Amino acid sequence: MHGILIIAPNWIGDAVMTQPLLASLKEQYPEANIDVLASTWVAPIYRACPEVHEVIEAKFEHKKLQWNLRKKLAKKLATKKYQACFVLPNSLKSALIPWLANIPFRVGYRGELRFGLINLSLDNPSKVNRPPMVEHYLALSQLLNEAQSVSTASNLVPKLNVSATANQSVQTKLLNAKVDPANIYVMCPGAEYGPTKRWPTSHFAQLAQKLIASNLHSQIILLGSKGDNVLAQEIQSQAKQDSHIHNWCGDTSLDEAIALIGMGKAVISNDSGLMHIAAALKTPQVAIFGSSDPAHTPPLSDKAKVIWLNLPCSPCHKKECPLGHLKCLNDILPEQVFATLNTLQP
Repeated sequence: MHGILIIAPNWIGDAVMTQPLLASLKEQYPEANIDVLASTWVAPIYRACPEVHEVIEAKFEHKKLQWNLRKKLAKKLATKKYQACFVLPNSLKSALIPWLANIPFRVGYRGELRFGLINLSLDNPSKVNRPPMVEHYLALSQLLNEAQSVSTASNLVPKLNVSATANQSVQTKLLNAKVDPANIYVMCPGAEYGPTKRWPTSHFAQLAQKLIASNLHSQIILLGSKGDNVLAQEIQSQAKQDSHIHNWCGDTSLDEAIALIGMGKAVISNDSGLMHIAAALKTPQVAIFGSSDPAHTPPLSDKAKVIWLNLPCSPCHKKECPLGHLKCLNDILPEQVFATLNTLQP
């Protein structure tokens, strides 16, 4: 096996969860180059994976076939003579490229009329009894080598590296902002899924006030996408601590966000992609869960603490609270998160 291609998932958290699969493949086939085809917003995750030989970026768009782009990519990839491809998204369109590129072994889960496009496959688990995402992806590695064990505890924990370039870039930004890297708390108020995954901005603001009051050297970095900028502005406004709270939502690349999370004293986040990055970097963290299930997508780190109220109505997995009260998040108080932060091991 001299060449393996990975078709990456489309979400940051899912991408982090695939790293143990890459590690397992590298262990099984140490001589093989593992390349990853990824969208531009997920590609930085794979640049932080030591097993990856090359990251091939593509400007994929959600819910669009982009037939010409996929044909062009397939033609380019055909020249690399990959022997196997792991197609990690469940969509039909994600399976087109390796089929068009004539890659012999095309591995993935059955779904969305992919018969023939995928020729080594597993049944998708039911939505009711889903395994953790790391195990879901890792199970695919057994299809090339069924004798290989894929479920030992050590290979179920994602691990990322911080690039030296991104680290230097963040150090420069911190210096320009007059922020001491030794006293950073990273808060991630966003969650792409929707409001039922977002702890209230007023709670983030109160937590920021408590952190600053407990140590006047504390600096809060608000991290996320451009879409999270409004949430960050609300936190700044409500906390009224402008000199200690810095809104960097949309102002950092994902490579830089990885570096920043890696140097934080602690990360406070919702169930989001940045939560999984913090876990993979072993940064102390508090992860706040609302409508989602921490049994399915927990932060896989011994330095992580999860707060989830486990109400009778949760996990509902809805984007808007069906009952209109959002108690699963509103009732997680800043005092509880602050107390939990003080129990974290550095």
